[in-house]
Amino acid sequence: MNGEITIYILSDSVGETGEQVARAAISQFNPQKYDIRRFPYITEREQIIEIFEEAQNENSIIIYTMVIQELKDFIIRMSSDLNIPVVDLMTPALNALEGVLGYGPKRESGLIRKLDEQYFRKVEAVEFAVKYDDGKDTRGIKKADLVLVGVSRTSKTPLSMYLAHKHFKVANVPLVPEVPAPHEIFTKDANRVFGLIADPFKLNEIRQERLKSLGLSNNANYASVDRIRLELEYSREIMKKLNCTVIDVSNKAVEETAGIVLEHMKKNFGKLI
Repeated sequence: MNGEITIYILSDSVGETGEQVARAAISQFNPQKYDIRRFPYITEREQIIEIFEEAQNENSIIIYTMVIQELKDFIIRMSSDLNIPVVDLMTPALNALEGVLGYGPKRESGLIRKLDEQYFRKVEAVEFAVKYDDGKDTRGIKKADLVLVGVSRTSKTPLSMYLAHKHFKVANVPLVPEVPAPHEIFTKDANRVFGLIADPFKLNEIRQERLKSLGLSNNANYASVDRIRLELEYSREIMKKLNCTVIDVSNKAVEETAGIVLEHMKKNFGKLI
């Protein structure tokens, strides 16, 4: 019995799944020596021929994760011609899913890589929203895909997080009469800036609830209608100078406000991120 084996991993994508399965499987044996060779991004028959020609000179098997039917069929034919065992990792799972879902797979290579890219972009956008939340660092204004401005409790943070999950890097800036608005906001493309306002009585209710949750008196100036009106007037002046899109969030869910922002971005910058 030969104690040495070479495992070839063929994939029309990265091939990481095939390698992980190969390592998990070989761990159940105790060969004198084994070698795992990964060949990613297989798109041509010529590549497959070269790999099989190399494999026929060794004690080997071929594990493949291919979705392109033509290449799969060619691997099976080469396996038969050269008597080299092959293992198809994808077909059983695809067939099972097709049976349950009732329609066939796309059979496009590299889709998992695209999903991974989207995932990491989302994570990056969420981390950005956290880092540049509530005006913590005004340098984020320049880097942001879009910027939200408004007085306290106008849903800037939840809206930032919602948009981050749509892959947008969002900075949000609180507007307070006693604190000058950061100069960076006035250099930003007005089409990337959104001002959030709300009915003063609605804000009064929200702020009172906020104070209550913090165990503070709801008689604080922060929650008074007069103070809120002053803040809103100041915020409108800033938004007018910015010439930005203004959205009244009084009776809107975060998803509704986000829809307005996304539609505006699509209109002005084309395809969404």
